[in-house]
Amino acid sequence: MPLFSVACRWFFALVLLAAFRLTTALPSIELDLSLDPPTRQFKAQALITPEISDFRFVLHESLKIVAVSVDGKALKAQRLASDSPLVQWKIMLPKGATRGATRVHVNYAGILPPLEQGRDHRSVLHGMPPMASPEGSFLPAGSGWYPKPPALFSYRLQLSVPANQRALVSGRLLTESQASDDRYRASFEFSQPTDGIDLMAGPWVVREKMLARQNGAPLRLRTYFPFSLDAEPGLAQAYLDDSARHLERYSDEIGAYPYSEFSVVASPLPTGFGMPALTYIGAAVLRLPFIRKISLGHEILHNWWGNGVYVDYAQGNWSEGLTTLMADYAAKEGESAAAASEMRLSWLRDAAALPTADQPALRDFRSRTHSAEAAVGYGKAAMVFLMLRERIGETAFRRGIREFWAQQQFRVASWQDLRLAFEHASGEKLGQFFAAWTDRRDLPQIAIETASTQPLGQGHRLSVTITQAGRPMPLHLPLELSAPGQRQTRWIDLGTARELVQLDVDFNPQQLRLDPETRVWRRLDDAQLPPILRRWIGAPAPLLINATANGEAHAAVNELAQRFFETPPKTITVGDLARARRSGATILLAGTHAEVAAALAAVDLPPVQLAQTDRHASAQVWTSGGENGSPLLVITAENTAALRAMQRALPHYGNQSWLVFSDSQVLARGVWPVRERVVPVSQPTGH
Repeated sequence: MPLFSVACRWFFALVLLAAFRLTTALPSIELDLSLDPPTRQFKAQALITPEISDFRFVLHESLKIVAVSVDGKALKAQRLASDSPLVQWKIMLPKGATRGATRVHVNYAGILPPLEQGRDHRSVLHGMPPMASPEGSFLPAGSGWYPKPPALFSYRLQLSVPANQRALVSGRLLTESQASDDRYRASFEFSQPTDGIDLMAGPWVVREKMLARQNGAPLRLRTYFPFSLDAEPGLAQAYLDDSARHLERYSDEIGAYPYSEFSVVASPLPTGFGMPALTYIGAAVLRLPFIRKISLGHEILHNWWGNGVYVDYAQGNWSEGLTTLMADYAAKEGESAAAASEMRLSWLRDAAALPTADQPALRDFRSRTHSAEAAVGYGKAAMVFLMLRERIGETAFRRGIREFWAQQQFRVASWQDLRLAFEHASGEKLGQFFAAWTDRRDLPQIAIETASTQPLGQGHRLSVTITQAGRPMPLHLPLELSAPGQRQTRWIDLGTARELVQLDVDFNPQQLRLDPETRVWRRLDDAQLPPILRRWIGAPAPLLINATANGEAHAAVNELAQRFFETPPKTITVGDLARARRSGATILLAGTHAEVAAALAAVDLPPVQLAQTDRHASAQVWTSGGENGSPLLVITAENTAALRAMQRALPHYGNQSWLVFSDSQVLARGVWPVRERVVPVSQPTGH
């Protein structure tokens, strides 16, 4: 798994209205702004054309309105009561003004908050203020740094930053220059409908590549990297080349890329955001090979899904699952069948590691903020699209993708719109399929109850009784039949709690495996579920045993637990360990080597044996499934520095059972081996 699951665009304002259709001219806004990161001084003038006489908008509390005017005549801006950092303002158009035609000038300014460099990969997914610093500035779309129109809109923007900085927003780059007053200036235009504007600035070196296109002007590709990253031999060029490769591939698969450029922008925060025509990725991970191989493709694909076709969030976010299938999973399929199988298995293990009650239905998924949402919105949704592809065939699936894009480009689309596109492409009615997998939160639990065979002519008849626990789901799944020198896969359909399936085969099956390659969303057998970190990360009521004495190491363990768990843990003492292991709770025991070893010995558990690696190991993480007590996760480190060094990376390895660290780097990792579930077939008497 990647060090972080790359998030797509998130929204801080109201979700888009599903009924919105581009039947009228788009509202628009023009912005002219100046940003000085060292002082955090921000000044801007907005030119807006309100659609209503009573125009209301929000600005961040750090920004104040200096003046408002229409045709040179001053208007009053009324600040409304607010108990949040987003302050609402009200402007009344003068009598006789024409709504949708009167242009209002709003001058505003302020000192932005400093960049919050302590944010981790989870906190950047929640609301952030507009922030500035010499190391990097980020003004998110929903942070109130400009007066946002109430609906989808287009914009033009001019910006000015110091000469050693560069800045950008999504859109077509119109002009850029280094002026005589030692300022960098650029202007951008975004003519498609959008719900917000993200502004980024930083001390970047810009590299560029022009990509020829058959039916349009060349595509501008750029990297915005800090000097140290740009100085890495070949790195910027590799990002430009891989961006071109991904863009050409998705254009062939889906339809023409909808924008005039694409940029890879280094972030000082641990972000992984896909915005129209750019991606904003944490500089700390841009050197890692998997970012270019998988994560970059994921963010580029969001220019089609999420930023090219908008999501009807009221009906559920489908874009993350479709993007995961066509980018992340497709990369694994290109690597090998085994790699693709391992990704499917990891999705199911992630889901099984979390309480079913915490997993939303696909129609309830909006964005990834917790493990349960990620397991459903990314893993389950990708598996649903994969199951759909298995059902209607590769050709119909690809045709449906292209039809969906052609029909819904720059429109708000839902799961229903996807269903209609795939129904038209395949000629099949898919209402039952989509309803089952998007409306229900079940994790189907399937088992072979009995299996027997009888001779039938020149072959054999196999009779298999298959059960589903709980409310049955309509399932289409593979059943593998095997005998010495023989192996065959047959697809079967299930729809009841207990079903007899009979298959005529030309050999005598000896063993069965149900969905052996994990191609169906379901609960895995216990034998296929080794303990993984996800079980602790998303635990609803975890317990923490801080084995260290009071001091810096003790504080480091508490900080680690705060970053690691999604729900704050209850702290208990080392003396409570034996009782806690009998309680069924999910427990983390953490501290330095000697203290952890003493705590384990107190409950007759052996000390952790550090794995042998080529480099010095400073810490180790290992899990126990709870066969002889509650599930136990042990983190043991040689000192305080080692405990702190691993904090940022640890939550990104939720699909692993054990890890070995050297400071912040993972030297080795793995998943505990499991037993394969094979069901014997009863043979006729005398066989």
